[in-house]
Amino acid sequence: MSGPGAHRGDHDGVDVDAVRKQVDRILKSADFAATGRLRNFLTFVVEEALAGRGNRLKAYVIAKEVFGRGDNFDTMNDPVVRIEAGRLRRALERYYLLSGREDPIRIDIPKGTYIPTLQWTGREHSVEADVDPQGMRVPLAQALWARLRRSGRFAVVLSIALVLILAVIWVWIGSPKRLPSPEITIEVLPFANLSGAPGALYASGISDELLTQLARFRDLKVVGGLPNAPGQRANATDLFAGPRYLLAGGVRVANDQLRVSARLIDRQSWRIVWSQIYDRTLRGAGSFEIEADIAAKVAAAVAQPYGAIFAPVSQNSLTQTAGNAEAYLCILRFYHYRKVLDGEEHSATRDCLEKTIADYPTYSTGWAMLAYLYLDEDRFELNRRGPPPFGTDRARQTAERAVELDGTNARALQALMTVLFFSRMPDAALEIGAKALAFNPNDTEILAEFGSRIAQAGDWKRGVAMMEDALARNPSQASYYTGLMALAYYMMGNDQLAVEWIKRVDLPRFSFYHFVAALIFARAGLEHERAESVDQFQKMRPRFFDNFAAELAMRNFTASDREKLTEGARRAGFPVGKSN
Repeated sequence: MSGPGAHRGDHDGVDVDAVRKQVDRILKSADFAATGRLRNFLTFVVEEALAGRGNRLKAYVIAKEVFGRGDNFDTMNDPVVRIEAGRLRRALERYYLLSGREDPIRIDIPKGTYIPTLQWTGREHSVEADVDPQGMRVPLAQALWARLRRSGRFAVVLSIALVLILAVIWVWIGSPKRLPSPEITIEVLPFANLSGAPGALYASGISDELLTQLARFRDLKVVGGLPNAPGQRANATDLFAGPRYLLAGGVRVANDQLRVSARLIDRQSWRIVWSQIYDRTLRGAGSFEIEADIAAKVAAAVAQPYGAIFAPVSQNSLTQTAGNAEAYLCILRFYHYRKVLDGEEHSATRDCLEKTIADYPTYSTGWAMLAYLYLDEDRFELNRRGPPPFGTDRARQTAERAVELDGTNARALQALMTVLFFSRMPDAALEIGAKALAFNPNDTEILAEFGSRIAQAGDWKRGVAMMEDALARNPSQASYYTGLMALAYYMMGNDQLAVEWIKRVDLPRFSFYHFVAALIFARAGLEHERAESVDQFQKMRPRFFDNFAAELAMRNFTASDREKLTEGARRAGFPVGKSN
């Protein structure tokens, strides 16, 4: 720990009094959301460092001194210090984002160590100016006003202040519209330990793991929090300022059995919109594996596309979501479009997303979603704004912008994979798809999309396994992938399963559903269904067979698969000439 020059009370160049005042300021703040033992944790490590004993700050020492563990404490099997250190780091982050932004000293505990670091910000701060004798915060404006009135420079400072206020107003009026973040916010409350000592480890571990798993879904903003007091309700102002959703739960351990309950609460109505119970046996299983598995299942159920938060709903049934209501509706509209794939929804969703990225130009997920809408102008012939490959080229630029803004956003990588695949670059597309899935293996939308591209590139068996896994893990998955499952079984020669899967598809306004259905029904000998499907497709895509070979090539089918599809189209009765 080092500081700016020596002062009275310094220790090795550090103003000890200033550091202790900073710790006191943090502990008294309502924005430092930490339990009693986290507060003791912070005080202990800072005091040890100030005393020159930073090299003592190991997990074993902290566990004994702060958490009351005995001499036989095992750092390998009891991760309490690691877990609590992560919580303390997040609590400090929250404090410095809110009331601590103007503090003169920033205290951090870097990952990989428990030794605190100090950063002098260069700002002046008087504890007496903004904390009253009872330790309650006094509004900053009130403190400044009192200080100015006591000084002899009141008139001069007031004049300068008025000029600055006018300047700020002028800049505000002339600046672009300031909007809150477009993502919906979810706060993860620490899971309650309902079983005393046996459940403490699992409650802490699952809570910590959930924050990591949920953060991979970039459609959401994830924050950690503390449980509210029983029956406590936020007021109307807090509802619009705070997170839209709360994720809470409890952990019970009895004998060798673990039960975890989880529930998602809508803070605007205090309605439980999703809940689930997970049972596990503790015999022969490691705690890390159990915690990671349960957290992954909860995160996927809550945060994945078509999950509890993003299940498509009608615009009229959605309550307002503070300043980002339109952007949130646009995200839901995108997933609804992906479920119906029709021209009317395509146009409305494209307009909505274009407005969203105009309002939020650094919103990577918005750019990723828009890339799909541009791509579909060409691949599905929806609301084209120019001749091919105008839509595909624009889609690639948009997807690349999404990845440029956030290279770890799995949704952005998924969009780029899809655009490159339909730009006849399958190898590059599949490489990016693997990266997207590695960033978020719990996102079944990415799993299904990646599987469908692997299948279309010729590995039908592997692609089917991935899509089937995605559909099993997320029954609300878009029907588009159900149709691709039907096509996959058709290509593998399993007519029975192909018919079963195509009959599950509900995409009457999507042209390619009727094309695939016609091929499957023709080979299965279902004449009435075949004729109806052929008629519907030709009404929707009358010029499709003008260059059937190019359509198949754009979708990266292998040479043998193109022959199979061409022969199937002839059998179904489509106007496929010998040149095709």
